Amino acid sequence: MKLVRKGHGHTHRGVIGVESAIVMIAFVIVAAALAFVVLNMGFSTTQRAKTAIIASLEEASSSLEIAGKVTGSGDVTASLMNVTAVPLKIASGGDSVNMNLQLTAVKYLSNSIEYDNIYNGTLQTGNYVNLTQAMQVAVSQSLLRSNPVNDTANPGQTTSILYWAVNRNNNFIIDQGEHAIMAIVHGADERPGPLDTIRAEIIVPTGAPLTIERLVPNVTHDVVDLG
Repeated sequence: MKLVRKGHGHTHRGVIGVESAIVMIAFVIVAAALAFVVLNMGFSTTQRAKTAIIASLEEASSSLEIAGKVTGSGDVTASLMNVTAVPLKIASGGDSVNMNLQLTAVKYLSNSIEYDNIYNGTLQTGNYVNLTQAMQVAVSQSLLRSNPVNDTANPGQTTSILYWAVNRNNNFIIDQGEHAIMAIVHGADERPGPLDTIRAEIIVPTGAPLTIERLVPNVTHDVVDLG
């Protein structure tokens, strides 16, 4: 007669159940670890994509924008433009822009001429209430030979000068809250007339260039509104 110890079968089944539970817990831990790695990689990829998108948007958008109407000084007798003045400011949410001569360029095109860079620099200090005053200071700082607003002589070649309407720290950088004017002084034989198109691109160190395009109306007043 074979004797069977009581509880032997139950003990064996219990051990198998504990081992199965341990294996299952191990699988759960491994799966959780893999899921964490996958999620972490996904978050990292998303962050890099977000950074790339933001950088692309910054490069595609200009830090500068036109701050009001583009105006100019006209020669009523000849019905030609002497100077075109473009008001500038930092775009909403944009970064400051360094307008130093070594970092900035102004490309200019009209119906008859094209220049890769006409930028001749910035008036060093001060705020200027009008174009006439700024052009006179440009003459004193040797950026121009004569004042195209008051004098009868324009320079031989089209050039551009930046001056300030609101300059808070007297440097070459346009910051939020500051306003500058890019004055395009037209060459004596390059002055645009009625129905001519003035095109300029202000190429800055960061962001896309700011493009200006205006159609010259009939020059019937000394101050010409180009819109």
